[in-house]
Amino acid sequence: MKTLLLTFMLIATAAGATTPLQVYSLHADTLAAARTRLAQGDSALAPALEHLRGEADRALKFQPVSVMDKSRTPPSGDKHDYLSQAPYWWPDPSKPDGLPYIRHDGKHNPEVDHGTDAPVWGRMSSAVETLGLAFYFTHKEAYAEHAALLIRTWFLNPATRMNPNLNFGQYVPGRNEGRGEGVLALRSLAEICDTLSLITGSPAWSTADDQAFREWLAAYLKWLTTSSVGLEEAHATNNHGSWYDMQAADIALVLGQTDFARKILTDGLEKRLAIQVMPDGSQPQELARTKSLGYSLFNLQALCKLATLAEHVDIDWWGYATKDGRSLRAALRYLAPYADPDKPWIKSDLVAGGRTDLLPLFAEALRHGDDAQFRELLAKFGNTAGQQSARWRLLLDMPPH
Repeated sequence: MKTLLLTFMLIATAAGATTPLQVYSLHADTLAAARTRLAQGDSALAPALEHLRGEADRALKFQPVSVMDKSRTPPSGDKHDYLSQAPYWWPDPSKPDGLPYIRHDGKHNPEVDHGTDAPVWGRMSSAVETLGLAFYFTHKEAYAEHAALLIRTWFLNPATRMNPNLNFGQYVPGRNEGRGEGVLALRSLAEICDTLSLITGSPAWSTADDQAFREWLAAYLKWLTTSSVGLEEAHATNNHGSWYDMQAADIALVLGQTDFARKILTDGLEKRLAIQVMPDGSQPQELARTKSLGYSLFNLQALCKLATLAEHVDIDWWGYATKDGRSLRAALRYLAPYADPDKPWIKSDLVAGGRTDLLPLFAEALRHGDDAQFRELLAKFGNTAGQQSARWRLLLDMPPH
């Protein structure tokens, strides 16, 4: 996904900027303000733009990929169906054929990285996002052209398009052909949709392309909300349920199904936030994992995304709290001290969590009200990601230090 630098650019507070740009998981005001400053020659943002250009130039070299490239064939016999294998399931050493596989939470089985769609989808969606941002800030047509080509190849071209379903996502050998957990893969559809808004105005993405993509989205949303696999994920009570809601609400907003998006985002306050977050801010279902800090952060990222989407239907997730104190801010405050890389986490995780992931969440919280703790942590650890302090002062409205 985007680098930490670009995350901060997109979510930091921007004063008074308005734009008709229709993005939902990003902030249109921040994008517009940053572009205005660049156009006015603001030297403080120049390093950030240069960094983005470098990433985009590398993304131009990423060749189009599709679901047809995988070496394995889904149980349907149709390679147009997306296929992925559950990452934490391994052959049973007590069985001659290893079947059925058994679960080792947090231990990544390398065989899932070969012959399926998951690895190339991740790289493709990341490249598209980078190219879209670069076009928005530079107007270099090559960036829009390549983003459009990558999207058309994956979603639209009859010979290479993905069918709008995840029936065979995260299958477990010997146990099933697909699971609800596989829905998690397409959470980056939100960035794809925002990219298409960013390249609006470029001839690279036509009205016909846009209509065809919307038809694909509508078919996928129908599958997501009616299929047994999709509904299995909808009923998940941990991070999977949060990311499911994010996908469904984002697509509904893009398609103009505002009432449906509002229902998801209204219900989510009690269905997700109030159930997943304890009064002290802890997230027990994520803390139970072998990568407890990483999954606590991962679910919190989903909840923050939902909060951003909720702004478009006038629902205040950042201001919400249950009578016993369960809230988004409580969840962030629980994890906040661990932005300090020297502070020991409460468990010995199988894999250490990425603590710098907390920093953009602090910036997001500060959009919705000042908080001395979050601002102090940004000031103290903002440069731990290797970024120039001048960029942080501009993007987060921080004083020199």
